[in-house]
Parts: sequence; structure tokens; C-alpha cells
Amino acid sequence: MMNVDILWSNFLSQIKEEMNSLSYNTWFSETELYKLENGKAYIIVPMPIHKKHLMDNFSQLMVDKISSITGSTYELELLLKEEIDTVLPKEEIKVEKEEEKGYSSTKKPQSNLISKYTFDTFIVGNSNKFAHAASLSVAENPGNMYNPLFIYGNSGLGKTHLMHAIGNYIMEKSDKAVLYVTSQDFISDYVSMSKKDESGTNFNYINFFKTKYRNIDVLIIDDIQFLGGATSTQEEFFHTFNNLYNDSKQIIVSSDRSPGDLKMLADRLRTRFSWGLSVNIFPPDFELRKEILKKKIAAGMFEKEIPDDVIEYIASNIGTDVRQLEGSVTRLIAYSAMMGGSEITLDLAIEALKDFISKGISEKNDVHRIQKIVSEYFQISVEDIRSKKRSSNISFPRQIAMYLCRAMTSESFPKIGIEFGGKDHSTVMHSVEKIETEIKTNKDLANIIEKLKKDIGVV
Repeated sequence: MMNVDILWSNFLSQIKEEMNSLSYNTWFSETELYKLENGKAYIIVPMPIHKKHLMDNFSQLMVDKISSITGSTYELELLLKEEIDTVLPKEEIKVEKEEEKGYSSTKKPQSNLISKYTFDTFIVGNSNKFAHAASLSVAENPGNMYNPLFIYGNSGLGKTHLMHAIGNYIMEKSDKAVLYVTSQDFISDYVSMSKKDESGTNFNYINFFKTKYRNIDVLIIDDIQFLGGATSTQEEFFHTFNNLYNDSKQIIVSSDRSPGDLKMLADRLRTRFSWGLSVNIFPPDFELRKEILKKKIAAGMFEKEIPDDVIEYIASNIGTDVRQLEGSVTRLIAYSAMMGGSEITLDLAIEALKDFISKGISEKNDVHRIQKIVSEYFQISVEDIRSKKRSSNISFPRQIAMYLCRAMTSESFPKIGIEFGGKDHSTVMHSVEKIETEIKTNKDLANIIEKLKKDIGVV
């Protein structure tokens, strides 16, 4: 069914161009299209005088405009609001309105939530406890606490798990409509609006999009950074955000970087992401990595016991990506099975995971490694480069190290600041911008940067 509101908005825009403002405001501005059915266009007018004047003076213009928009010719039926019940029975009106909104009395929109991602299955540690607490607060009081909630951090740290946990909690405790999508899903749905159906118009697709994204109580959108560069899609998301926010609907967004770091997004979007609460999930420390591994092992109910020294070996060597940590356990169990059901020992783990570990190390540019290489080049200590000392022989190498961390890793400005002794993210941004500017005119500095990049190894 065509979206009558969008159709009529298009109609009024065209009519407005055909006449002076006095005539338009008097005869058309308060009209509404109620329904297109059985070859008739049912149009609501404010007073009886409008019926006669519009039919006597503008009927052919109205028929032509509706025809050009819909591709079909409709007979005009002008009604007052109080006459609607005489045209359609009350029961039929009720069903029509529910269908226009995209709801039925028995069915909620599809949520796309993954049921296994709950707060109960999320392992809490020092690196994520603030994000966990904020997420639970939103789940307990959606639309009123921290709106929007913006969760950011590197891939594989639990952002998606938390977002699904919020949605699952809300759906379990209330009858609110929840929708989880990735930014790629949003882009695909937006692009679909340009398609035309069998009637030759795109109103059905527009209606589907508006219903899906605006007739909900909670919108959860993952990896918002991928909207970068999609200008028209950002425009539509901006309007969707405003519509939901103004109706006190909860919005939850995730990204691999903070709102301030999303330079590819429009300023007005980044500003809105900062209206609520932004929380960072940091990489899990050693103790949390062990807990994640133990939880994975317990949930898997493996026949073979995995001893503590093997768990500690994995936690020490695999890295901080939760998916890689969990994948290493699966790999280890599979290797044990291929070796005839061998007992899982530290030696077996070292053999089973040697390629897994070396690959992870070779593909990662660690902040600490960059600090070490820069410190050695400038003959200062790593402690100095992480300190608050401001002497030029330390502050300049520190700025170079910050620049390289930003250029060669996926770490956010706040995370880099933490690794440099708790510097504010604005200090890191200033350092990065300063080095970026200087290497354009300072060939010596550009050569130093290139040498350091080679020593570090460009990813």
C-alpha cells in the first residue's frame, strides 16, 4: 500500500508551485489524503465550502497531479472528518491505520536480536565494567537513561554482545519494539527506497523503510563508522535519529572509535552522538582474558579438561580480541581430536597454536612496541615517553610516537592517551595534527617518520 502521507506531501509541493500563496493557504494547506481505494482518492477538507470551491475550480488540476505521482487516475471524493465513518466502517478504519503503521495487534516487528547474547553471559572486568553498568541502566529504563548510548572500542571486545544484551533484556521485561541492525543493513534498506514496485512508484519501499525504523521503541545500530562517505544515507539517519529522539525512543550506537574521531560523519551527527553517554570498552586485561577462556570452556562442555597453565598460556599470547581468544580454544580442542584424542598439555597447546599466535603478532602493531622503537631511536626511556615531562627532547618524540600509534593502529585518541600516561584525548589529537602538518614541509622529519614506520612494520 502506498504511503498516503508522503504522496500527499509530494502533491501539495507541486500544487504550491501552481498558484499564489493566498490561494494555496486558503484551499489546500489543511487538506489531507485519507485513502486511495477502488479508483477513488478520499481527501479530507476542513469545511464544507472547500468541497464546492475545490471541485468547481481545481478538480482537474488535482486529478492530473495525483495521476502524475501515482501513475493512475483517481476520482475525487472530498470529505469532512466527521463524514469518514459514513464512508468506511469503524472496524475497517482501525485495521487500515494499524497496517499503515506497520503493526498488527498480534505481531511485533522483527528484532534481529541474538538470544545467546545476554547480560548473564557477558564477562565483566575492569576494562568493561563501566560500559556494562551503563548498558544495564539503559536496559532498565530505555528512553530515559543515557539517550543515545554510544559504545565504542576495538573489534572483538564485546560491543555487539552488550547491544544485544540490552535489546534482549528490554524485550523480556516489556512489550517495547526493539530493532537491531548494522550500518550496512541501514544502507541497504535506504538504497532499496529508490526501487519501484509493480505500480511504477517507490511508495511501498518508502513506507517499509519509515515503518521499520520509526515505528519502534529502541533502535540499536552497530558499526556506525561504516556510514562514513555515504552522504545521503547519513542525511536519512539524521532524520531517523531526530524522529526517535524527539519521541523519547532509545537509541544505541556502536563504533570502533569515539564520536569525536568519526571524521567521515557529518558534524551534526557526531554532535548528537554526544548528547547522551559515550562509553569505551578497553581490551581485557590478563585476569579478564582468563575468565573469558574459562567461561568459553565451561559453556562448551568439552570432554577434555584444559589445565590452568594452558589457559594462562593462551591468555598471555593470543591477544585481546575476545573472538580470537574463544577461537583458540576451539582450535586447541580440534587439534587434540586430530591427534587421536591426546591429553591437552602446555606442550600440545604450544604446538597447536603456534601458527595462530605468530599470525596474531605479525598482524598487530602494538602501542607499546611503537613506544619502544621510538624511544630507542631518540635514546630516551619508555618511561620518559609515557611520563608528563615537557622538555623538548622528550615531548617531541612523544608527539611522534602518538602520531605513529594513530597512523599504524586502530586505537582511538582516548585509548592512545591512556597508554601515554593518561593524557587527554585532545592532547593526542593536537600531537597528531602537529606532526601531520610538519611532515609536509619538513623533509628531515618526513624521513624520520618513514624510517620508524619501516622499523615498526607497516600493516
